[in-house]
Amino acid sequence: MPASQLSIATFNLFNLNLPGLRMYRDPDGWTQDQYDKKIEWTARMLKQGDADVWGFQEHWHNDALTEAVEQAGLDGTHTLLMPDGHAGQKIQCAALVRNEMLQGDPEWITSFPEGCFLRSSGEDDQTPSIELEVNAFSRPVLNFMIKPARSKDAIRVFVCHFKSKAPTRVSSEDWYKRDPDLYHAHQSTLGSALSTIRRTAEAAALRVILNDYLRGGGQPAIVLGDLNDGIQSNTLNIMTAQPTFLLDGRPSEGSDVGLYSVSTMLQLRSERDVYYSHIYKNRMETLDHILVSEELYDLSRDREWGFAGAEIVNDHLNREDHKDTGTGDHGIVRAQFTGRSSLR
Repeated sequence: MPASQLSIATFNLFNLNLPGLRMYRDPDGWTQDQYDKKIEWTARMLKQGDADVWGFQEHWHNDALTEAVEQAGLDGTHTLLMPDGHAGQKIQCAALVRNEMLQGDPEWITSFPEGCFLRSSGEDDQTPSIELEVNAFSRPVLNFMIKPARSKDAIRVFVCHFKSKAPTRVSSEDWYKRDPDLYHAHQSTLGSALSTIRRTAEAAALRVILNDYLRGGGQPAIVLGDLNDGIQSNTLNIMTAQPTFLLDGRPSEGSDVGLYSVSTMLQLRSERDVYYSHIYKNRMETLDHILVSEELYDLSRDREWGFAGAEIVNDHLNREDHKDTGTGDHGIVRAQFTGRSSLR
């Protein structure tokens, strides 16, 4: 019998909605021609990617994603996980899972867990108190189970989309309208701070969920999606719990609750850093991530899968005419793993 294989991909769909439907502050949405090109390109990426599990972000309409999957010819081999009745009013996370791997029903997590309590009176007399009222994910987190191989444990998968780096719009807030002359010059600064705070809170909330799930070991997990921050950011530090990457080749350690970044695992095997999934103002950065628990990390004593490599589809980012070409504004990240025996 050949070794079992597992491939995982994350794909920001760049507002995949039906033509003519409002998106954000755009009342007209996609034209029919723009939509047709989006479907064609999305289907081509799905077919070429050939992943067992796809995690999607910026999913607006079930009919649009269904059309792309059907055009890719994957409707017979994979199951679409989409919220019931999702018809273009807002964006959600979705997934596409190889039929024989899917276990149980999916869940979309909206509310923060009870353990995520973000309040502090300050560590000393110099530090003012802080209290955050953020209690829900701006984009619900999709949660489901897969079992890629009979001899391996089932893996819990989380598909997420955290708050973007774009400044939160504050000009419509009551406090802004009361004194616009005071706030006008600072609205981008204040909006960026609000976005960062919200994204950090979302990372903390998902980490609390992961702590409860991963603690004690033996519970494999994968987190993938558009986290809207780089691998060295505080957002990712919270998400991964910063486990130690062992470089001496001894498979003797691991972290029960830590998550290992595919981007770091790839760079440890490369002579240069070519890993990026987004370009903004000519700055190449990685916003889209696949994070795995120690059961999918080569140097853990509790590994069940070996990292076989990763690839980033990002050539389309070198052009900005995404609406006219049907391309996305994020790179597509795909990672491969090979089934291996535990080293315990």
